[in-house]
Amino acid sequence: MRIAAAGFCCIDVYNNLKKYYPTGNGVDFAVHMNRLGYASSLISAVGNDSYGELMKETLKKEGIDISHLHTLAGSTAVIQLELNGNDRVHGDEDEGVMEQFSLTQKDIDFILTHDYLHTDLFGRILNRLPFFQSSGLKTVFDFSTFLQDERIERILPSVDYAFFSYEQEDNFIRDYMKWAKNLGPSLVTVTLGEHGSLSYDGQAFHKGESIPVDVVNTVGAGDSFIAGFIHGIIRGQSIPDCLKSGATLASSVITQFEPY
Repeated sequence: MRIAAAGFCCIDVYNNLKKYYPTGNGVDFAVHMNRLGYASSLISAVGNDSYGELMKETLKKEGIDISHLHTLAGSTAVIQLELNGNDRVHGDEDEGVMEQFSLTQKDIDFILTHDYLHTDLFGRILNRLPFFQSSGLKTVFDFSTFLQDERIERILPSVDYAFFSYEQEDNFIRDYMKWAKNLGPSLVTVTLGEHGSLSYDGQAFHKGESIPVDVVNTVGAGDSFIAGFIHGIIRGQSIPDCLKSGATLASSVITQFEPY
């Protein structure tokens, strides 16, 4: 089983703490899937700067295939963060060379050698999703908290496993999940922070519980949850067990500062 992550990658920088690390939705997902035993690749772009070298060195150590991680002239994407208690607060964002990134034909051919493809709203491959899905890849899409993004309605028909983040279980999110499911995904899943998670298969809602832990930093919780969930899907687990698998991995990640 081969996993491809094609999406936004960056360095999270906490200036007040003098800490930083390589991350991004696809980066975190690929690292966790690789640790779970799946050959994983990252298709994205970094700059020819020290942050770019850090990204490449870190992923090499993790065993990620970075043969299609482009090094472009310019700066690696950076997101400024602060901690509010144990919750991250986003500050300024510099996309750097991600603004220039687009898939080459070699990238496309490489992605087609995988079984699953993970991406996000900022990975710059949205126009290729219908092709990848029709070619047989299972598509995993992390919409994060952007439930109102105008592109979602166009994206969902090309998504097999859709993931969103929201703050609570209520009528709005249940109706939203039904709407999203009707557009095409096999499953729509929403992480609800301390309130657990919810998955909808078109017939029933399945509730997952969060696992109480001492939280250090919530960064990476959603990405690790998705990895744990997809791990369950690949193993043929029931939806409740997939939710538990996601929660278990996420609970281990938020007890540490870095996202993996």
